[in-house]
Amino acid sequence: MGNRISETVVGTTTIGVRVPAETGHLIMLRALAETVALIADFGIDEVTDIRLALDEVATSLILDAVPGSTLDCEFRYAEDRMFVRVGSVTAMLSAIGEDSFSWHIVRTLTDSVTVTREPYDGLLSGYPTVVDFTWVRAPDNG
Repeated sequence: MGNRISETVVGTTTIGVRVPAETGHLIMLRALAETVALIADFGIDEVTDIRLALDEVATSLILDAVPGSTLDCEFRYAEDRMFVRVGSVTAMLSAIGEDSFSWHIVRTLTDSVTVTREPYDGLLSGYPTVVDFTWVRAPDNG
């Protein structure tokens, strides 16, 4: 694991952002994930895992997002873990291909991952879809 850069954070902190569901916003989401993970005192290797998992989830949701929809992203961290929630309105019920290589990456990098799909919403013209994942810090054996 990478070296920690500050004292461990106590308690839980939540940061959220809502952006248009467009690929042009992925760079900002990656940067935000990285910044939040660094503030939460995760090591560089841990930060990379969190950022990559977010990138895979956000990309999947954006690629199937209903035109004009937003991508909601929330980061919550505590002393030993990071919780990430990403949601959007998708055109297809199966927007998250849980058998895909991309999904395999997310399952490999995270400690838990769940997808919640709501029924078709006529007002939103799609399926509200939320992906939650948790990344847990390895015990410090030092």
